[in-house]
Amino acid sequence: MKIVLLERNSAGTDVPVDCFCELGEVVVYPNTVTVAEVAGRVKDADVIVCNKAPMREESLKDAPNVKLICELATGYDNCDLAYCRSRGIQVRNVVDYSTDMVAQHTFTLALALSQKLAYYDNYVKSGAYAAQDRFSNFDIPFYELAGKTWGIVGMGNIGRRVARIAEAFGCKVIFYSITGKSSCTDYPCVDKDTLLTESDFLSLHCPLSELSRNFIDRPALKTMKKTAILINVARGPVVNNPDLYEALMAEEIQAAGLDVVEREPITSDNPLSGFMDSSRLIITPHLAWASVEARTRCVRGVYENIRTFQQGIGQNIVNP
Repeated sequence: MKIVLLERNSAGTDVPVDCFCELGEVVVYPNTVTVAEVAGRVKDADVIVCNKAPMREESLKDAPNVKLICELATGYDNCDLAYCRSRGIQVRNVVDYSTDMVAQHTFTLALALSQKLAYYDNYVKSGAYAAQDRFSNFDIPFYELAGKTWGIVGMGNIGRRVARIAEAFGCKVIFYSITGKSSCTDYPCVDKDTLLTESDFLSLHCPLSELSRNFIDRPALKTMKKTAILINVARGPVVNNPDLYEALMAEEIQAAGLDVVEREPITSDNPLSGFMDSSRLIITPHLAWASVEARTRCVRGVYENIRTFQQGIGQNIVNP
């Protein structure tokens, strides 16, 4: 069995992928971006391991042997599931490997923004603290999480973990179901308008779909509290980036923390790239999932998906 690993570097070069060699002949590419690159590299593949590389008819039509596509991730929006199903190509993902880290990063962003850590760190390092005549400084107000309302979009594994942590901080938790089919009964499920108007913190943990694309746009931002903090650790297009920029400039919300943007890496024409006030906007480079532990679990999850496929065991199939 020939296994083609198209985006080895997406797991991080510090995390070994030697385990795949136990399962077949392995061909490794550091990164693969375009349809043409994919098509040229998977012609003889039986198994493709990918992350963002486009998996659709144009890139797969000349690869007659492909039986399995393994996502080195949970998300699979790079895959045309209908086409793969029509070809009999099974698509598998890795679930729950990054839950702890994404939840942790959600609160890293929320706490840094709500407590104005960037401002106060700079205040000390600039010498302003040393020059003052009092022991403390709290010129920019900050507030506790206790007693606030934490809204969640996407009550899957990550959303539920975030909800439990928010509860531990003393927050009231509410959530909105993008599909309207959530089975969660632990927290109140509210409509979108209630979510936007009541949330002091709003964190996004939903998959990207036509239902969630541009879920947070200018009308939504205008509906939110002016003191609200928005956190997006889901997918970039869930938040309309130009609309968020306009809302921040107009002070329609207090702050935003983003681990994802509409196009990655961020482009110079994304207006958020020029918003330099880190007390109101923090952007991290899509790393919320990427602790060493999480990346190690992800690689192992792909290994298990290939191994069980070879044994005829169905698991983590996203296009049954």
